[in-house]
Amino acid sequence: MSQQWRPTATYPALQLRARFNRLVREFFHARGVLEVETPVLSVAGNTEPNIASFSLRFSGRTDGAPPTRWLRTSPEFALKRLLVAGIGDCYELGRVFRDGEAGSRHNPEFTLLEWYRVGWDHLRLLEETIELVQAALALVGRTARVERVSFRDLYWQQLQVDPFQADLDTLAQALGDVQIDPTGLGRDDWLDLLMTHRLQPAFAPDRLLAVYDWPASQAALARIRAGDPPVAERFELYLGPLELANGYHELCDASEQRARFERDVAVRAQRGLPAVPIDEALLAALAHGMPACAGVAVGVDRLLMALLDTDRIAEVLAFDFAHA
Repeated sequence: MSQQWRPTATYPALQLRARFNRLVREFFHARGVLEVETPVLSVAGNTEPNIASFSLRFSGRTDGAPPTRWLRTSPEFALKRLLVAGIGDCYELGRVFRDGEAGSRHNPEFTLLEWYRVGWDHLRLLEETIELVQAALALVGRTARVERVSFRDLYWQQLQVDPFQADLDTLAQALGDVQIDPTGLGRDDWLDLLMTHRLQPAFAPDRLLAVYDWPASQAALARIRAGDPPVAERFELYLGPLELANGYHELCDASEQRARFERDVAVRAQRGLPAVPIDEALLAALAHGMPACAGVAVGVDRLLMALLDTDRIAEVLAFDFAHA
């Protein structure tokens, strides 16, 4: 008889998820951060070329609105619209979706914790993110030492490469004997490969590593701080080799955000990827005026994997993609 019906997570793993969810709500309640729920379906998708979105077609009346809807890859755009409306500090703990991402560490449907702090920058938010992760580690009787390093210093200290100035040949050589087809790869592609293939695997398992101030070309929705070189005011937080969090000092300029979306659209077209509509509601909100803020997204399933010391996401999900 088939055993396909069985859960992929154990009861203790499901208990840990429930305890973490309670921790999150208590953590933010104590800090006056409001929990909200935003739509899972939207008329716009994520234009980021390296992220694939699910779409579906609504069969009922739309009163002139497009019938195609996109499953969110993050609640970011809706949360920012709430910030513009004056809601203040807020967070959401909910499901998000990414097409084409299924494997030992990825599930197309997963849980994201995202929150925003008005008047904060990315470095202040980084400290709160570390507090939350340490509180989560305490659920299983663990703690982690914390190190903070700039993106530039990380690459220089570990690889003797300046990620802002090295040419593509130097970046390719730093990858060592990793076999990669270099066709069409640009600077950011090589930097990403160095992170995933050279740097992350060597991150100490008992360490929280905060990497801040990234290349301006990887700003996404973060502000760019002028300098030599300019840097994107963002951070990523790792526990061992697992990336747990990605935070920004948020871009508030509607014109600049539109330009970045349009560059994404152009890259998608060049790569032959499906067209994704730009979120005009977000841009309208930014034009109305979003308060200065910082935001961060934490991959809950990744964090639970780290707490349980497993590299299989199925072990923290009641039912993974293959068993859903």
